[in-house]
Formats: sequence, structure tokens, C-alpha cells
Amino acid sequence: MSEAVSASRETAALSVKNFEKKYKDGTVAVNKISFDVAKGAFFGFLGQNGAGKTTTISCITGISYPTGGTIEVFGRNVVDEYKEARRMVGLSPQEFNTDIFAPTWKILDYMGGYYGMTSNERKERIEILLKQFGLEKHRDSMFQKLSGGYKRRVLLARALIHDPDLLILDEPTAGVDVQLRHELWKYLEDLNADGKTIILTSHYIEEVERLCNDIAIIADGEIVAHGTKEDFVKDGNTLEEAFLKITKDNDNES
Repeated sequence: MSEAVSASRETAALSVKNFEKKYKDGTVAVNKISFDVAKGAFFGFLGQNGAGKTTTISCITGISYPTGGTIEVFGRNVVDEYKEARRMVGLSPQEFNTDIFAPTWKILDYMGGYYGMTSNERKERIEILLKQFGLEKHRDSMFQKLSGGYKRRVLLARALIHDPDLLILDEPTAGVDVQLRHELWKYLEDLNADGKTIILTSHYIEEVERLCNDIAIIADGEIVAHGTKEDFVKDGNTLEEAFLKITKDNDNES
């Protein structure tokens, strides 16, 4: 088993232990899963629609609450130490969950304020992010008026406004053109090379294969495979081929 897979509780950026999410109607969305994400890892979290990815992310970020088990971010319990844990996480969601009538700079400024950054800190950080994501000419543009690709850039910049230790990306390149996708890949690779821990969910399997060094697959609310990228492609298969086989085998066993 790889070092990334066997990351200890002390070194884990994210530690998920026997995590369960059960709804009032008895539906079990996630069934007692456990995995660790090592500090500095680029972690791919794969699964079909409805597999439990978004539910897990929602509980990591405090949008929802676990009904069993524990989740810790750099040793901080996401329920008992919510404020401390949440400050360490930046989330770029799949949905455009922002004020569509707000200008780009204001969206970033508001989020910086949410994390307690001073006015001067926010101004300095906003200028850095606008430049990094090519958003300078769109600083005063309403979110509603931006193209899909630029909206994705704004959400990623918003996730990074407070320079979090753990960055979670839920379908960050959905709906963007090929050129922008490659630009975002390069930026994410640079972030990870600088030590940022990143968790990525994506339906573009080649994206995960290029970027991630550690991968887990969730199906029907359970982790059905977890290992390094090399573990998944060691037989000459692509990650997509391995993913399809694993999920098909799981369906056959259900």
C-alpha cells in the first residue's frame, strides 16, 4: 500500500473515519467510509452521479453534517471545531452559487470578509487573484454577464481568497473550452507543486489521470477502490478503463 494511501492521522490533510450520512427517510447516502488525504497530495475523488461525492464534500465543508463517524481537516473536527476547520478549506463548487448581479471584485471581497480578512488584506489578495486568473478586465463585470469559463475562474479565485491549506474542486472545468481547461490544469499543478493539498472531483477522467497522484472511487455510498494513480493504470489500462471496470463490477455485485 502506498504512503499516500496509508497517510497517518498526524500527517493527513483530511481524515475521514467511518463517515456516514443518513437522511430522515432512512436513505443512506454515504455508508461508513474511511480514507485519508496526505498533506500535499493531489487527490482524485471519482464516482458516478449519486455515488456520494457531493454529500461527502458537503460534510467536509460544513454545508451538511455527518450522522456518523468523524471528519477532520488537519486534525480539526469539522463539527466540534467547525470555525477552525472551515478556515482551512477553500471550495470551488460545481454550481454557480453566488450573487449573479455582483461584480467579480465584490464576490471576492465578500468572501474575504467572511473569513475575517481586513480591507487591506482583501484588496491585496484580490489584485493577485485577478491577475493570476486573467480577470483584471472583468473586475467590474457582473457575474451574470461572464462566459462559463470566466465564471469558473471567479469561483476558483473565490475559493483561494483566504489562501486555504486544502482546496476542494467539484467539477472545476465543467463547461469550459479546451484551452481554458489546460490553463486551469497548469495553474492547479503549480499550486500543488507549491504544497497546496487539492481534492478534485471530475467527470473528465483524463483530467484526474493527469493531475492526481492518489485516487479513490466511491460507488453507492461506499469506497470501492483506493490507491495511487500507478495502482490503477499498472496493467496498461487508462484510468477511465479502470474506473469503468471497477464501477461495472460493483454494479454486478449489488
